[in-house]
Amino acid sequence: MKVTVHRKAHFNAAHRLYRKDWDAQKNQDIFGKCSNPNFHGHNYELIVSVKGDIDQETGFVVDMKVLKELIASEIEEYLDHKNLNIEVEEFKQLNPTAENIAVVIWNKLRLKIKENLELSVTLYETPRNFVTYKGE
Repeated sequence: MKVTVHRKAHFNAAHRLYRKDWDAQKNQDIFGKCSNPNFHGHNYELIVSVKGDIDQETGFVVDMKVLKELIASEIEEYLDHKNLNIEVEEFKQLNPTAENIAVVIWNKLRLKIKENLELSVTLYETPRNFVTYKGE
């Protein structure tokens, strides 16, 4: 029997969507106000979902306290109150779209979560704009 558990978290971060190989007008045309040269910020909401069999000994799919601490140390401390383009290594070359941020988060967590458990990351950039990545 597979069960999915979810943990919510949040972080605040600034970013700018742009490509260095495009001129300012093309960046503006494609990314609009998200390409502001002075950056802009979001209050990101994160849902980390872990799916697997219930451990017969503990009754857990994953210990939620451990998951909470993992998200805090690997994601919140890493991204919170950062300028993603400048302060986060992955985004010095990678455009920090919600899609790319979700993949970076998934990759960081995947290294720390048992391989037999399925992992999914849902990232809300705004209350109405969100993405989900499952490692596919």
